[in-house]
Amino acid sequence: MRNIKFCFIILVSAAILSACGNADESDTVNNEGNNTDEKWAEIQDAGEIVVGTAGTLFPASYYEGEEGNQDQLTGYNVEVAREIGDRLGLETNFEIMSFDSMLTALDTGRVDIIQAGPREESREKFGFSEPVKYSYSTMVVRSDDHSGIETLEDIEGKKAGGAATTVYSDIAREFGAEVVTYGNAPNEAYLRDVNNGRTDFVINDYYLQSLGLTEFPQFDIELHPDLRFHSTTNNVVMDKEADVFLEKVNEAIADMKEDGTFTAISEEFFEGKDVSKEPEEDIIEIEGIE
Repeated sequence: MRNIKFCFIILVSAAILSACGNADESDTVNNEGNNTDEKWAEIQDAGEIVVGTAGTLFPASYYEGEEGNQDQLTGYNVEVAREIGDRLGLETNFEIMSFDSMLTALDTGRVDIIQAGPREESREKFGFSEPVKYSYSTMVVRSDDHSGIETLEDIEGKKAGGAATTVYSDIAREFGAEVVTYGNAPNEAYLRDVNNGRTDFVINDYYLQSLGLTEFPQFDIELHPDLRFHSTTNNVVMDKEADVFLEKVNEAIADMKEDGTFTAISEEFFEGKDVSKEPEEDIIEIEGIE
């Protein structure tokens, strides 16, 4: 795996049929006879995909060197996005933003894609690709007493570090915890606050948290040894009407899984683990949480 410092080629061409008749006959069409979505045409014209990403979360999206230098931006999410762009014959550029800002940026067209898990509310507004990552949730707690948490019910009345709009914060609230929200903060801020008692726990992705902990051995914190819950996926998210773009992305994802590219990227960033395959552990599913 590359030296770590903390803090997605199929060339697709669209056939544009220009008729000499009226405006209705001049619409772009795909091979099924339906109108090609404007987003795919826009992306092709621009020659690039703009991706919203955090840039602060190891090993998903972080800088290896100079912060703000896209050549130094890397991580699983980043390299998956780059590979998809390459297979679509497009450049991939990144906008750094907090998770809570990503859906707004996608909705307003500031970015073309982000990576996130599907939820009922967001499915009504955005399009989701096939999964690019499978995982489940766990929590970071203090090592000496697990922050007084042995079951999910024990988090009632405790403080959870998290972003305002994530499923992880929804889980904390579902069981009666108070969520202490952060901006686009690095892992260190979340973990330090569990260590010093400002918060009691952080719920997040198992793989991200297990690797994040290795960067801060000075903190007296650990993954809860007994709590594995809420299966999750990470998907490429885009405009709801971008049907052709979604089809192209799904084709690239299928090819990447078939030729082993996903496995190789995953093993690089997750210490040999393959997050492109569903986990085999027994996972507690939480009713009412997507």
